[in-house]
Amino acid sequence: MSLSYTIVVMKNRIVQIIIIVLVVACNVAVDQVSKGIARTELKGRGTIEVLGSFFVFTYAENEGAFLSFGSNFPKPLRIILLSIIPAICLLGGIIYIIYSFVKKKMTMVELICISCIIGGGIGNIYDRIFNGGLVTDFMNLGIGSLRTGIFNFADLSILLGAIALMIYFLFNWFVANTSKSGRSQS
Repeated sequence: MSLSYTIVVMKNRIVQIIIIVLVVACNVAVDQVSKGIARTELKGRGTIEVLGSFFVFTYAENEGAFLSFGSNFPKPLRIILLSIIPAICLLGGIIYIIYSFVKKKMTMVELICISCIIGGGIGNIYDRIFNGGLVTDFMNLGIGSLRTGIFNFADLSILLGAIALMIYFLFNWFVANTSKSGRSQS
């Protein structure tokens, strides 16, 4: 292996590390800044139409998880289910991304998707820790009475990272199975 090849590989790895850190940091920053703005500008103002009634801002402080799941649980159980277990999962995700990165077992697309999920998770756990066990939500989509729950940028980051990862895996699975069936018919 030549020295120039080693330098190129090291530069690529450094660029990948920078991208991963930036994706996580940007997700956390956008989430926390938007929640701070929501707390100061939206709290107590009711529903504000952004794109008519399709996209609205509605301030909410959520003790639960998605769609307020668990908000009626006793506080110790909420802490375990909504703070401790997610923190352990995030730590596992971070360890997995580091392991996969070191072993070169993950593509850049996978690293970015998982970094989005981790960044969103950090944003919501940070909110829970420093906002009295509450997560600030403020966005809502829908048509008429068919609406999403109220959510935030961390939720979007987690959801879009997970959807992109599933699409990526399904696409690769489809390509691999299509090429196998094409070779077996030849």
